[in-house]
Amino acid sequence: MGFGEAISSGFANMSNFEGRASRPAFWWWFLFIYIIEIVVSLVFGVGRGGNGFLVFIGYIVLLILWLATVAVGCRRLHDTGKSGWLQLLVLIPCIGFIILIVFWIQPGTAGDNAYGPPSA
Repeated sequence: MGFGEAISSGFANMSNFEGRASRPAFWWWFLFIYIIEIVVSLVFGVGRGGNGFLVFIGYIVLLILWLATVAVGCRRLHDTGKSGWLQLLVLIPCIGFIILIVFWIQPGTAGDNAYGPPSA
């Protein structure tokens, strides 16, 4: 899966917390999100005290992208045979995100698992 396919898949499944997502789909989406966060911060003044309305719009955009990121992260964990609820590990300071990265970089299970068939 390439960059464009991962982005279109991420938006198409932004509220889908079921199924599985491949490693390339997840990491391309993650790269896209970081690029967009930088652009939104620069354009809308998020985090710099810019125009109130533009900052509000910027936060709305980031909230929508956050929902899609949680969904693709959940599907990525499903691909490794783990529950999407493990994303709550991010609430543990310092090590929670590191543990999630370790889970996300693991290869997906071959064949079907409890969360469905492998992603395309």
